[in-house]
Amino acid sequence: MAYRDYQDFLDALQAAGELKRIGEPLSPYLEISEVADRVMKAGGPALLIERPVGPSPRTGTPDPSSAVMGHPSIHPPAPSPSREFGMPVAINAYGSRKRMSMALGVSDYEEHADRLRSLLKPELPRNPLEALKMLPGILREVASTPPRSVSRAQCQEQVMHRGDFDLTDLPALTCWPEDGGPYVTLPLVFTHDPATGKRNVGMYRVQIQGKDECGMHWQMHKTGQRHMEGATRPMEVAVCLGGDPALAFGAISPLPPGIDELLFCGFLRRERVSTIRCKTLDIEVPADCEIVLEGTVDPAEKRLEGPFGDHTGYYSLAADFPVFRVQCVTMRERPVWPATIVGQPPMEDGWMGKAVERIFLPLIQLTVPEIVDMNLPVEACFHNVAFVSVRKRFPGHAYKVMNAIWGLGGLAFTKFVFVFDEGTDVQDIGEVLFRIGANCDPGRDALHSRGPVDQLDHASQVEGFGGKIGFDCTHKWPGESGFARDFPKLIEMAPDIRAKIDSIWPRLGL
Repeated sequence: MAYRDYQDFLDALQAAGELKRIGEPLSPYLEISEVADRVMKAGGPALLIERPVGPSPRTGTPDPSSAVMGHPSIHPPAPSPSREFGMPVAINAYGSRKRMSMALGVSDYEEHADRLRSLLKPELPRNPLEALKMLPGILREVASTPPRSVSRAQCQEQVMHRGDFDLTDLPALTCWPEDGGPYVTLPLVFTHDPATGKRNVGMYRVQIQGKDECGMHWQMHKTGQRHMEGATRPMEVAVCLGGDPALAFGAISPLPPGIDELLFCGFLRRERVSTIRCKTLDIEVPADCEIVLEGTVDPAEKRLEGPFGDHTGYYSLAADFPVFRVQCVTMRERPVWPATIVGQPPMEDGWMGKAVERIFLPLIQLTVPEIVDMNLPVEACFHNVAFVSVRKRFPGHAYKVMNAIWGLGGLAFTKFVFVFDEGTDVQDIGEVLFRIGANCDPGRDALHSRGPVDQLDHASQVEGFGGKIGFDCTHKWPGESGFARDFPKLIEMAPDIRAKIDSIWPRLGL
């Protein structure tokens, strides 16, 4: 089902017993983060902080005299007097499999993987009549996806131009003690390719640095960075918060080139996304958003941004990034501030990442059809480790799969790839470790490579580039990789004995 807006989703969470309202005053400066971190790691509910109060979110300026590993840090000034922020903060809304599935309008997000699989590999009709019966379903899937423009929207119930707003009045979170300041942590960042006009919706952290200025953290591999590199003048940018939660999922999705994020959101919702033109920009944004920041990024202007307690579990260091100058803020009459925090896993973003893994597996299998299943462990921050099971058909097949993975979009950042036979349950870490120890000789079955890595990876040789390694954990075939012995059989009980014990098991009292 499609939600009317973000608050409709929160209402659904509350009705399902998945949301806890917090009436205790909590500060956006560290306090909300500490509560959320404990709840996330305990597998707790979504939270609606009804009274965010305390010191203002503190913006900072670079202090070159205090450097961490050669990078200047940002020291916020003393906090301002206590006050209320006037809008509640929602956090951990996607922090479980159930809530992530609810966010995508299904009982379990694997349903969307099945939908994609059926569209990518439809069953061939056996006769013309069957083909006619299939056609309406396919047409419905396609017709529901394109966004549609509207003339009025709740995200523009309040309109404030530069001089009439102060971004530090927003309850943006300072998540961790060494953070450079308050951050917008669940933004939908809208940009357009200067050459083609193609839209992109990404999720990049935004640091509030003043009344109308922000740091825009576009990493070197991100589409927003590509768009800025192609701009010859200040580029229009809209930062949106809220809306149907499918929008947030679309912003983090590794979509193939040419697939519009709002088109994909329409597919997920089974209903078109309504959009409206910004007040000061030639950009269409979702009409059901809570808040929209309208502004520009000058490709010639950069400023120190960070540090930031990141999803790697470490602080990403301060560095120069583009400046987002906000010229207009629009919002609904009674907005909610959507937020998340990242840090040492498990965190809320782990469930968002798992949904990406499961829903996009059919697209990966379309390119690498021998892949049976894949597990990107939350504990390894997804982009560090991949466990993959394959249908092995020839000697060296595992190495083909390793190289294929290192050539696939976001999977190109994977540092460790472990390839297993199709009978291995790669979702079971115990079985994975057993197969690694039993089937892999590191001196023979390892493939070293180099290539792009996540820009936030502090362990790499240089920023954005480092080493990779793959391990063949499959049963070896005679002659494969110089293996000259017979590979032993896995110990398994005889099926008839297993069936007999199954039948008498209840009587054994065990």
